[in-house]
Amino acid sequence: MTTAQPLGRIERLDPRDVWPNEARNFTPWLADHIEELGGALGLELEKYSSEAPVGDFSLDILARDIGRDRPVIIENQLEQTNHSHLGQLLTYAAGYDAGVVIWIAKEFRDEHRAALDLLNRHTDDEIEFFGVVVEVWRIAESPPAPNLKVVVAPNEWGRQVKQAADNRRDGESSEREVKYRSFYQPLFDTLRQKHLLPKRREAGKSGHAFASSARCGQYYAHFERQRTVSVGVWIDGADKDTNHDRFDTLEQYHDEIDAQLGELSWERREERLAPRIAAYRDGSIDDDENTLMDIREWMAERLLALKKEFNPRLEELN
Repeated sequence: MTTAQPLGRIERLDPRDVWPNEARNFTPWLADHIEELGGALGLELEKYSSEAPVGDFSLDILARDIGRDRPVIIENQLEQTNHSHLGQLLTYAAGYDAGVVIWIAKEFRDEHRAALDLLNRHTDDEIEFFGVVVEVWRIAESPPAPNLKVVVAPNEWGRQVKQAADNRRDGESSEREVKYRSFYQPLFDTLRQKHLLPKRREAGKSGHAFASSARCGQYYAHFERQRTVSVGVWIDGADKDTNHDRFDTLEQYHDEIDAQLGELSWERREERLAPRIAAYRDGSIDDDENTLMDIREWMAERLLALKKEFNPRLEELN
């Protein structure tokens, strides 16, 4: 018995047929498609910077796990994994106090899979290691189709991703995701009109939203736990020590800045990569529409004031 129509042949391509150069081609593509990597891992990722400095080295991509507010480091290899990249990965993880470590390669050697598995077994829940194989497929003369296949993950990752998928199918999380999108999109539109956002941007599905980047910082809005809302600026974009030194420089003007903006919370956060300066108020995504409108107006007002005050100061930091 023959098929009703002709069938194509699936062909696997070498990733370098699509991205000839890892740094110039693959890393920029991945940075622009960070949501595809997040989808493969069950995380909501947002890129912070490419070629982020770590001492004399450069990390391919520095991102953030929005759902749990953690730094994410991503190291790429369009070849078989090797020992030197494993060493770089651990160096970058320490430099950025990473919560998620992702190694992407054309092929994983067994010993490197075992090394990541060992790290997942013997580190605490504050850090997770992933190994991801980049594949490229084509059917007949179709355009090449990339596929990011997870080959190493934390022990509980499979169960958590399955539970999240089940929740989405059952509608348990979709209602809250819709609430966040409905809340943040008008805020983003307002900020874009006020030039705090450089271009149109779609709202995400979590309680955390990045409004705009500065030279060495990033403005954000966030629904915290326990009915609290915050807006502020992360002092970010470098290694942990540099970020904290920059925070210390700004904090010398604590009284002057608070006099302009009202009392802020200056949070050095010794154990974290990025200190922050924030303003807080009561609020929850489950509040009534009038209250949410008031929160949105407060966020827009405070973010614009923060940008006006901090942008010149951030530009002066070394």
